[in-house]
Amino acid sequence: MKANNHTQLIKTEATRLGFFHCGISKADFLEEEAPLLEQWLKDNRHGQMKYMENYFDKRLDPRLLVPGAKSVVSLLLNYFPEETSRHAELVSASSSQTLKQVQGDGDGKPKISKYAYGKDYHFVIKEKLKELVEFIRTNIGDVNGRVFVDSAPVMDKAWAKKSGLGWVGKNSNIINKQQGSFFFIAELIIDLDLEYDSPVADHCGTCTRCIDACPTDAIVQPYVVDGSKCISYFTIELKENTPPEMKNKFQDWAFGCDICQDVCPWDRFSKPHNEPHFKRNEEMLNMSRKDWEEMTEEVFRKLFKDSPLKRAGFEKMMDNIKAL
Repeated sequence: MKANNHTQLIKTEATRLGFFHCGISKADFLEEEAPLLEQWLKDNRHGQMKYMENYFDKRLDPRLLVPGAKSVVSLLLNYFPEETSRHAELVSASSSQTLKQVQGDGDGKPKISKYAYGKDYHFVIKEKLKELVEFIRTNIGDVNGRVFVDSAPVMDKAWAKKSGLGWVGKNSNIINKQQGSFFFIAELIIDLDLEYDSPVADHCGTCTRCIDACPTDAIVQPYVVDGSKCISYFTIELKENTPPEMKNKFQDWAFGCDICQDVCPWDRFSKPHNEPHFKRNEEMLNMSRKDWEEMTEEVFRKLFKDSPLKRAGFEKMMDNIKAL
């Protein structure tokens, strides 16, 4: 009975904190994911993201990250913006040819991934998770654990899947039937026994929209993404300048890329978030290519001091603009 009560307490508080979904799974070895991760690394799908090679065992077993861990609490936080006209146009397109046309009909203005419209999500989510941990310790007892938001070797999509928050789509993103895929995933790994949720069925069916729409062919086969071919990799992760052969292939994406999500039929169910910290940076979104090209480093630092774009840095962003 305690596990049931504790589970309900945690899920109720997670909702109060703004997470739209909370699922829980047993902290155990990720047996199914182990060979997949090993093969993905062997095929060099991670490109220059060498950190993906580190802590292989810890990525697969949360008990090595948190001694005595018993439960992985996975949470989803919506970041879908209010402005959805472009998104609606994409998801209503009826063929891969139409999708290519719609994506190419932009005004030439550099595009930023929706998750980067507001304040850096790492800060926002960590504050919420700290509140959740404090709530657990106040209302349940002396519980030990750690919070994770892209900050350690945790396979967040695998845990979200095991916790029933959605299925892994052919674009490798977690897809939720009620909300699509425009959300952040975070975890709380704790030494507390809870009631565990079950995975949900895959509802991608025969759809290949994400595969057909990717301009760099990064989705090499259903459910397998070559990270080293992804536009997000080139515009964020790659520390070198954009390779000459990739220039003019990004369809105006200057930071990240939403194409494989924009075209997903399930994302027609995405609803605008209500998180104040994710409010759109209108100045950034209204900038023309010329505005970007003429930007100084001082202006960049001022405009993006709390933004995810700070991660890429001024020089990288300028190179991204030149590559469009």
